This record gives sequence, C-alpha cells and structure tokens, in this order.
Amino acid sequence: MKKVLILGAGLVVKPMVTYLLENGYEVTVASRRTVVSEQMIDGHPNGRAVAWDASDMNGLRPIAMEQDLVVSLLPYIYHVQVAKLCIELGKNMVTTSYVKPEMMELDDECKQKEIIILNECGLDPGIDHMSAMRVIDHVKANNGTIEEFYSFCGALPAPEYADNPFGYKFSWSPRGVVMAGNNSAKYYRHGKVVDIPTENLFAKPGKVNFEGKIGTLDLYPNRDSISYIDIYGIKGTKTMMRGTFRFKGWCENIHNMKKLGVTLEKEYDSTNKTYKDFIADLIGAGCSCGIEEKTAKFLGLEKDSTVMKSLKWLGYFEDNQINLGKTTALDITTELMKSKMMLSKNEIDLCIMQHTFVADYNGKKEVIKSTLEDYGIKNGDTSIARTVALPAAIAVKMILEGKITEKGVFRPTIPTIYNPILDELETLNIKMVETHGLSIDEIGIELD
Repeated sequence: MKKVLILGAGLVVKPMVTYLLENGYEVTVASRRTVVSEQMIDGHPNGRAVAWDASDMNGLRPIAMEQDLVVSLLPYIYHVQVAKLCIELGKNMVTTSYVKPEMMELDDECKQKEIIILNECGLDPGIDHMSAMRVIDHVKANNGTIEEFYSFCGALPAPEYADNPFGYKFSWSPRGVVMAGNNSAKYYRHGKVVDIPTENLFAKPGKVNFEGKIGTLDLYPNRDSISYIDIYGIKGTKTMMRGTFRFKGWCENIHNMKKLGVTLEKEYDSTNKTYKDFIADLIGAGCSCGIEEKTAKFLGLEKDSTVMKSLKWLGYFEDNQINLGKTTALDITTELMKSKMMLSKNEIDLCIMQHTFVADYNGKKEVIKSTLEDYGIKNGDTSIARTVALPAAIAVKMILEGKITEKGVFRPTIPTIYNPILDELETLNIKMVETHGLSIDEIGIELD
C-alpha cells in the first residue's frame, strides 16, 4: 500500500484525505492540530494523525522517510524547506501554491533524484492553468493563435447567501483575502501594458454577466498577469488579463476601506480603544464624536450612502472595546469580518471561473469560453475545499500510479499532467464547460 504524507490540517485538506483513503492509500496527516486531523481521518484504518509543527523540519525527516509522496498544504513560506527535504529523501511532492523562484531553482536537483515537485495544483492556481492550456493547445493544434485571453475566478457565497452589504462571506481566514486587496496589478490589453496602483485596484471594477441566478459579477485584476504569456506559451497575444470575481458590494466597500487605512498592516495600539476611536485615529479626526459624519466627509460620501451603511454594519462606528492590544489595522478589520462574514455550516459556497479566448485562424476569429460553476455541499465539503484539494489529490494518485512520469519542478501546464487530472475531476462533477464558435461581440467582458 502506497503511503502519502499530508502536511497541514487547514480548511481545504479534508476532501484530499477522504479521496486518498477511498482510493486505497495509507494517509498520514501531520499538523499541530491532531484533533482536527483525526476528525478528517474519521476512524479510517489506513489513516493516522501525528503531531508536528512546521517550524520543526528536523522532526519531519523521520516521518517523511516512511512515505512515498509528500503533500505540502502549509503556508507557502515552508514549501521550499519541505522540497529540499523531499529531494534529500528522494520523495515526490505536490503543493497547491504558486511556484516561487527559490522552488524553480531546485529543478535540476529534482531531475537528478528522479522525482517530481508538482506545484500550483489547486483551483487558482491549478484548474485555471489546466483548463486554459487544454483550450490553448486545442487552438494551436488547429493552426490557430490566441489573440486575447481573459481569466477570472471567484470563491464566493452561493448567491442566496450573499446577503450582507459586502456580497461576500469567507470560507477560510479573511486575512489573506483582505491582504490580497492591497496588491497592485498589471496586465496586457490590446497591445498595451495596463498598470493599476493599489489605491485604484477596486476603483472601477469590470463586469461579466452570467445567466441564471449568478447574474452580474464585478471583476478586478490580479497582480502580474503578463508573466502568464510565457507560462502559457502564447507569445504574440494582444491581451493577457487574470482577475477575481466578486458580487456587487465588495469592490466599492474595500476601495473606501483602503482609503481609511483599515486594511493596512499598520501598527495600532488598541488598548482601551473602541472601534470609533480606531477610525477617528486613522482619519485624524481628533475625537470619535460625530464619527459617522467625519468619516463620510473624509471619504467624500453622503452619510446615508451604501458604503457608509456597510461600514456601520461591519461595526466601525460602535463604542465596543477592540481588546486586541498592540496589533495592526488589518487584524482589527479581519477580526470584525470574522465576527460577521464567515460562511456558516448550513450555508453553501460557490466557485466560479471563466476563461475567455479570442482565437485567430489566419484571419478568421472565434471566441471560446471555458466556465466552471461549482457549489459546495450543504453540511458537507465547501466548493473551495473540493476545488483546491481534489486536483492535488488526483495528481498524487496519478504520480503514484505512474501516469505522471515527468521529473523536475512543474506546474500542471502540459497535456500529460493536465489531461488525466481534468478527466478525473469531471467524474467528481468538477467540470469546465467549453463553448466554441462564439462571435467577437459575445466576449461579454465590460472593462473601462
């Protein structure tokens, strides 16, 4: 029986544990939270939980030596350390995180050890790469080129549960989501580089309309899209844009919260401070008296505007004590969001992804769309957990079965990796639906 070691017991781990146990593997989950790991294993005779802290790489060695493959679902800062240990021990490895330059530098060592370290094998990154490359390779096989490429993804509450002023609920820790909104963005459109500084990231969201209950979604660009021109092998394209979907409310609210400074990792001593005091300090109001009027004036908004109602709903204008001591503005905000915006167990989430391509076949143009619409299971696994964990779990299976034979550091962007994973995902009802033969006026993306 092949043995798999999973590092971490976070919110996306359970579907992987279940899948691998059901497919006849011995699974060890190593984490600080053995109680959580044991709940995931659920008494299965081939599962075990071991106590281990990510700071103890020496303690990982004897655990990893017994395994056939290691999956790192730890925070990304630990992946390279785990990878170096896997190389030393000659163990294959899978992650769902972005490839950092330090990881790519291990490529030659992996090849010498005849192992694969497969990264970016979750949802985004992961399914996005695989489904995009399936279409891109199809277009190339038919002597076409990709003239434009747009790719957007969103982990959202199902529409019926998007019932707060932000149109959003968290199925994992809010901190990372809010921090990502502090990035700048850069993409390539119609032959020109578009730079979006962080202060404008949410200022003018684009829009895409979906049929059915989803309706119109806002979108905003992600970090550096331009690097994906090389990753996807589409030099010569005139557009490369990757971004994030949100329901109406998120972009407008976060844009104004960034103006206030409540999303920044700026140190703040909350001792004996209320939320009203916090806002007053950030905007230099002097005192928290009349804080709503002062905040509206600072933002250039009416007191009864949608944004002001959202800030009030979240709790920024309350007299409640913060009670976080020396902390940051970001952490105060994420604690407020945790108290009011977490997806409950009886609610379901939605993962929606759409790629839009303009393909050119010697002057004849075609729009192709590839769309994923996946919902969580009520009182069961969330969609975000399934769509992140299952691609990686399938990759583990394919590597151990010898169906993925590449050696080195990889993303799932080649057919021998993405085809078997996408094919099996379809058997688990996670499927990108492709629509070919659309006209240019059916792109359906509103920008600017």
